[in-house]
Amino acid sequence: MRMSVQEAALLLGVSTKTIYRWVGEGRIPSYRVAKQHRFDRTELMEWATSQRMAYQPAVAPGPSHQGESFQPLDQALAEGGIHYRVEGGTRQEVLRSALAVTFPADPAERERLYLALEARETLASTSIGDGIALPHPRNPIQFELRRPIASLCFLEREVDWRAPDRRPVSVLIIVAGGTVRGVLQLHSHTLFALRDPALSRVLAERGSREEILAEARRVARDLASPDAEYAAP
Repeated sequence: MRMSVQEAALLLGVSTKTIYRWVGEGRIPSYRVAKQHRFDRTELMEWATSQRMAYQPAVAPGPSHQGESFQPLDQALAEGGIHYRVEGGTRQEVLRSALAVTFPADPAERERLYLALEARETLASTSIGDGIALPHPRNPIQFELRRPIASLCFLEREVDWRAPDRRPVSVLIIVAGGTVRGVLQLHSHTLFALRDPALSRVLAERGSREEILAEARRVARDLASPDAEYAAP
């Protein structure tokens, strides 16, 4: 979906003047169509998430499955699973190992998701620093999952992930699902949740599944308001 300058400003909660300035500085992904600036909704939401900026996904909902609702982190983790001692010495090996435990019964879907995740990593690292990466496909609509899920993987060995703080990654939270909007909402919710000291502590200590889900559930309750603004930390 191509958006105008006004729509992009509304999505990001900034003025049109700020959008024009960002375009001029080359900070924001944009296109020229008939001498007008246009923005791809998916790229813009990904960019906002990568910049740890707040955005309003309801401004540009895009395509979705009928009846789809927001999937908070605790429910997404309950479906995607929490996995320990995931093997691999490179990013590619780790992603394959993580998907093998997340989608053990569907090798075709697993391979499609691996290729999508790896393609996303070639654009820019999904590491957010502090030893954590949040791999996600750029176009989640291509997968059969009706609702977004999150798969938490603790790695057996730290792996270089081209992190902004240069710290190797030891924790993955893979986010995948049925629609662009659903995945980006879950992705942004996860970034916000990771600001919580108790949740961050239990992840650093590699707590039990029950402990992690309990902390994720508590954080989700704090973000349960329908008017909540999903913002990265």
